Amino acid sequence: MAKADMDTLQLACIQIAIALLLLTQAKSTTEDTSAVRPNNTVPSCIAGERSALLAFRAGLSDPTNLLPSWKGDDCCRWKGVYCSNRTSHVVRLDLRGPGYRTGNESRQVLAGNISSSLLGLHHLRYLDLSYNRFDKMQIPEFMGSLHQLRYLDLSWSQFIGRIPPQLGNLSNLQYLNLDTISYVSVDSSFHRGTYSTDITWLSRLTSLEHLDMTGVNLSTIVHWLRVVNMLPTLKVLRLIHCQLRISPDSLDISSNGFYGPFPDAIGNMTSIVELDLSDNNLVGMIPFNMKNLCNLETLDFSVNNINGSIAELFHRLPSCSRNNLQWLSLHHNNLTGSLPTTAVERLSNLSWLDLHHNKLTGHVPVWIGELKQLMMLDLSYNNLDGVIHEGHLSRLDMLEELRLSDNSIAITVSPTWVPPFSLGTIELRSCQLGPKFPMWLRWQTHVMSLDISNTSINDIIPDWFWTAASSVMSLNIRNNQITGFLPSTMEFMRAKQMDFSSNQLGGPIPKLPITLTNLDLSRNNLVGPLPLDFGAPGLENLFLYNNMISGAIPSSLCKLRSLQSLDLSRNNLNGPITDCPVNESSTNMTDLSIVNLSFGNNNLSGEFPSLLQKCPRLIFLDLGHNQFSGALPAWIGEKLSSLSFLRLRSNMFHGQIPVELTKLVNLQYLDLAYNNISGCIPRSIVNCTGMIQKGDNSDELLYGFTSGTRLFPENELVDNADSVTVLTKGQERLYTGGIIDMVNLDLSCNSLTGEIPEEISTLMELKNLNLSWNNFNGKIPENVGALMQVESLDLSHNDLSGEIPSSLSALTSLSCLNLSYNNLRGRIPTGNQLQTLEDPTYIYIGNPGLCGPLSVNCSSQPEPIPGENHGDASGDLVSFFLAMGSGYVMGLWVVFCTFLFKRRWRVSWYSLCDSLYDWVYVQVAVTWTSFRAEING
Repeated sequence: MAKADMDTLQLACIQIAIALLLLTQAKSTTEDTSAVRPNNTVPSCIAGERSALLAFRAGLSDPTNLLPSWKGDDCCRWKGVYCSNRTSHVVRLDLRGPGYRTGNESRQVLAGNISSSLLGLHHLRYLDLSYNRFDKMQIPEFMGSLHQLRYLDLSWSQFIGRIPPQLGNLSNLQYLNLDTISYVSVDSSFHRGTYSTDITWLSRLTSLEHLDMTGVNLSTIVHWLRVVNMLPTLKVLRLIHCQLRISPDSLDISSNGFYGPFPDAIGNMTSIVELDLSDNNLVGMIPFNMKNLCNLETLDFSVNNINGSIAELFHRLPSCSRNNLQWLSLHHNNLTGSLPTTAVERLSNLSWLDLHHNKLTGHVPVWIGELKQLMMLDLSYNNLDGVIHEGHLSRLDMLEELRLSDNSIAITVSPTWVPPFSLGTIELRSCQLGPKFPMWLRWQTHVMSLDISNTSINDIIPDWFWTAASSVMSLNIRNNQITGFLPSTMEFMRAKQMDFSSNQLGGPIPKLPITLTNLDLSRNNLVGPLPLDFGAPGLENLFLYNNMISGAIPSSLCKLRSLQSLDLSRNNLNGPITDCPVNESSTNMTDLSIVNLSFGNNNLSGEFPSLLQKCPRLIFLDLGHNQFSGALPAWIGEKLSSLSFLRLRSNMFHGQIPVELTKLVNLQYLDLAYNNISGCIPRSIVNCTGMIQKGDNSDELLYGFTSGTRLFPENELVDNADSVTVLTKGQERLYTGGIIDMVNLDLSCNSLTGEIPEEISTLMELKNLNLSWNNFNGKIPENVGALMQVESLDLSHNDLSGEIPSSLSALTSLSCLNLSYNNLRGRIPTGNQLQTLEDPTYIYIGNPGLCGPLSVNCSSQPEPIPGENHGDASGDLVSFFLAMGSGYVMGLWVVFCTFLFKRRWRVSWYSLCDSLYDWVYVQVAVTWTSFRAEING
């Protein structure tokens, strides 16, 4: 059965596949059963035909000498030439290119012109020129004069232009393949492929049994179905991506395929064997007259918009074909309701049942277990519930694939039950298997793909599981409560990808399988050092975050030359990150392939790792919450030119922000908070265009950040994103997949000085700007209102002066603003957005020179001088506040002296004290204002 490979087609053309297969195999379409490749007993070919072949070859371009044997007198011995064993006439010419074997049609192929000298082959019955490169060339009209042809295959040879109607003269033709696609040729020019505006010539091919016009543009053809029905011997019809109209009175063509109801004409095709209308936008229920399709073996209506009851759809299946229907695929539709309680009489010969991605509810009926020929059962991505027990499974001896993921199904079988089947695919994600480890998996020793993630297993992993899973290529047991240890024999498994994350596995990490490319062991209880020899040289993605791994980062990581994503954050790693050994830095092994690297939240130390100079493809780098020190190196701007996300917060870096850092034009996320960075903000920050405009590298960003993180495509979230938090809107917020859209500049809690450069107002894509807790002076940039995307702006705890720019009121996206504890003065600007901010008093606190809303009325008395006596009552109040403040300060000094010995305690305590101080200040200010009003009143 032929299935269209839609993944290879990149244009959103329209698909319809109506493939007709008969129960009996038709006679071979090859020309003459006596046509053989000559041997020593076969006479030489006829001279005239030899001359025709040489003239044909002269028109071809054969730069790689694919036809070296085309020389000498005996053309019957030439490659691809077949002569009749009886008459010596050339009857078959098979010059199919090598692309069909490799899937790569760009390999060595024939090109050039197709000479009309082929007309000299009067007895030619078979011609195959497929998988070559005849680009910029139309199908020659003279081919319609090869009257003896039974077989003609011109597919995938990059012809363009109109299909010649002269092909209708080939009345003996039994096989015609014109499969073509739109494509970009080697010189980057775009070709539209082939088309036809009139296919009435097809009706003259009265012997045709197989017709494939995939990719031929037939968008102007209306009555194509009537023409097709005039082919009395047609068995296979493929009209995939042809932009067809189904009928002139109800459906139109669109860029997304057919739309509208299913055509009733389908029910008139009573001889049809295979019916494929998948990947369109057909709506409603299938026609009732489909009951008439008694010969139907294959029905594929997947990826449409069928709605209504699944029970009603089953009722409309042809009951007269109960012994014929073998393949039923209805996935990715909108079918609802419960599966019928009885249906086995219509489906007793079914080998393929695919209903995934619908809206089915209710229980899985027991009659599923009566489908003794069933090889594939896919009910995943529905809303099914209830229990599947041994009665559903004990007769499915032929079953090879069981897919039930993302339902609420409980699989309840006896611990001693031995399945009759040997499965190759088991996908049971989010079903109920636990709490005990499912013992029946012990007998599934030939599984290639196993997914039992999120199945409520709360048990120690048995030893037999590692034996049973030794041949599994894709293994997923994530998000359970599985305990135990990884086996010492793990290196002998055959897996390419493993996801054991979010469990309670302990012990050290053993040597990994040599075939492994993706491994996720995050959120477990793994201990011990990283292995000195990972044992998986092809490893591409490694996630070990949120464990208790200790020790140094071994230099063996340098051997993982294919590694793209590495996340070791939130462990107990310590020590410096050493450079690769000299013997790992040979000429042909200079650079690493890492794109996504996270070492955050460990105890790593030393200077900025020089190892990173060997990571030119790095897009995401997180070294935050460690003990790195020293100055930021200037080579960052040169060696890490692809960097978009740089997170170095909560370390001990010092020195100035290197100007070279602003050479990172893709940089959109820079977090240097909680260090000891000094100096000014470089005005060349305007070079970071990633903060100024949305770049055209979104695909690269998505790849860089999510590279390998979704080891299994069905996993819902980008797992390693939970190690990325952003201090915004006054609190640390967790970012998952949306981090790639976050444009952030956080330089808070450093020792930066000077004015805030006016150039910072050009970073118009910023969503979070935090410059708090520094020593900035001067005015707030006047054009700060140009930051139209900013959602959180924090300039608090600096020495800023002057008035608040009125442009601030233009920030319509602003939801969090903090200008507290500066020396700002003048009127507070008003605006619709500013009036909606939470806790408005806190925004401006600590700026005694401000007036207006939420502060002193600008037209009232001058601001009182701090400490001025306003009577006995006020003096007592001031004394009270001084006493309370003194006690507060003394308490702070005690804590400060204590926390000199623990940096992390110090950072956390200062954050708490800051909040308490703000609260006390507000209370004092409110009380003072009330008291003054009482006295003045």
